[in-house]
Amino acid sequence: MPRFMRRTASRWRAAMILLEVLLLMGAAFLAVYVRFISDPEPLSAYTSLWLQGVRALLFATMMVLGMTTMGLYQTHLRETWAGALSRQAVGFMLGTLVLLTVFYLFPPLEFGRGILALALAFGFVFVAGLRVASQRLIDVEALKQRVLVLGSGERASLIEQRLRRNSDRRRFRVVGYVPCGNETPRVGDDKLVSIDTPLAEWALFNRIDEIVFGPDDRRGGPPMHDLLQCKQIGIQVTDLASFFERESGKIKLSLTDPSWLVFSGGFDSSLGRVLSKRAMDVVASLAVLALTWPLLLLVALAIRIESGKGQPILYRQERVGLLGSVFPLIKFRSMRTDAEQDGVARWAGKDDDRITRVGRIIRRTRLDELPQLWNILRGDMSIVGPRPERPEFVSELDADLRYYNLRHCVRPGLAGWAQLRYAYGASKQDAEEKLKYDLFYVKNHNLLFDILILIQTFEVVVFGRGVR
Repeated sequence: MPRFMRRTASRWRAAMILLEVLLLMGAAFLAVYVRFISDPEPLSAYTSLWLQGVRALLFATMMVLGMTTMGLYQTHLRETWAGALSRQAVGFMLGTLVLLTVFYLFPPLEFGRGILALALAFGFVFVAGLRVASQRLIDVEALKQRVLVLGSGERASLIEQRLRRNSDRRRFRVVGYVPCGNETPRVGDDKLVSIDTPLAEWALFNRIDEIVFGPDDRRGGPPMHDLLQCKQIGIQVTDLASFFERESGKIKLSLTDPSWLVFSGGFDSSLGRVLSKRAMDVVASLAVLALTWPLLLLVALAIRIESGKGQPILYRQERVGLLGSVFPLIKFRSMRTDAEQDGVARWAGKDDDRITRVGRIIRRTRLDELPQLWNILRGDMSIVGPRPERPEFVSELDADLRYYNLRHCVRPGLAGWAQLRYAYGASKQDAEEKLKYDLFYVKNHNLLFDILILIQTFEVVVFGRGVR
């Protein structure tokens, strides 16, 4: 298979979205044809190809947005077929609700009910069929990125240890590991390869798409001349830390050093990025507030009824924000008023007996977080970013975990990449794992990434993931 046929994960995802948009538009056109096949007279209302194309594109866009909200375009989504179909069904329902709202606001774009029902049915089948076919296609070895690893020691063996599942390797296949220097191989002998010709010549002959540089001893430096030759003939050259970052969606702390962080790019703090992020914070916060204000009143009433008069409804707690500044975070109170009567800060645990009955409900639905919209409007927080931690925990974690203070390069957020990818953090071990995702976000954040995180956060609320 030619190299240009094997795509990176982002290109594959973009191709999938485009194909699904085309299939959904085809479903909308087919629905019109089937609806009027036995009664062609009303078809005159749909003879405008331009208008029908706009309707079909609108239908396809809403369905894709609904599926995006349910996380169906996440690169690292692991799900059973039943789970994937359930997510797709919920995504179609969400897309339909938004579509009906658009129809109400712009009546000329409206489908008939019969046409909409048929388009949904056809579209669901088409998308499900494409996903079945694409999953089988991904598993075809000829379409996978062929990777050669320079190194076979402790560092290189992390690929075998951490990316060992089939779902982790759907986009690439390791052709072999090349021992470098005097390192002791930590991978199986059957995975070792010996190169007795120039690297570029060997790689070209064996159809290598990417070379990952990951020896244990890097003091001698990489073979720059050989790697440059490989790059000149179109072979991608990647260091091990960047390879893990790309394939796992997080930063592997054991592979990371300050020089890699400095020279690897990212960490965008340009004026344009700062202004776009702040604009999104204000617009998104006001939009969420406009949609959820009745829930705010109901939650406040429920807390008052359960706790009685004189008991606080809101809870203020110090958290660490941008550049280590401390601010008062506002939440609905979900624990007893004597939860930390002794003044000792504690992680929230599973089935924590300090949580009230109302508190369990609002924690599971994330309604306890809604008052933080005020923190966002004030500028203490952002709509998307690492979750803010308490100063007591930050000082402890900063002393134990490398690069923990880098989380504070951006404002903390109401939603975040770590919340989507990892469960609720309630220990140092959890904090270390979430830090890998937080650093990935801090390094790679942009407006599109923020939008994707925000709409996929809906999935966390619907399925109740990561809640204690």
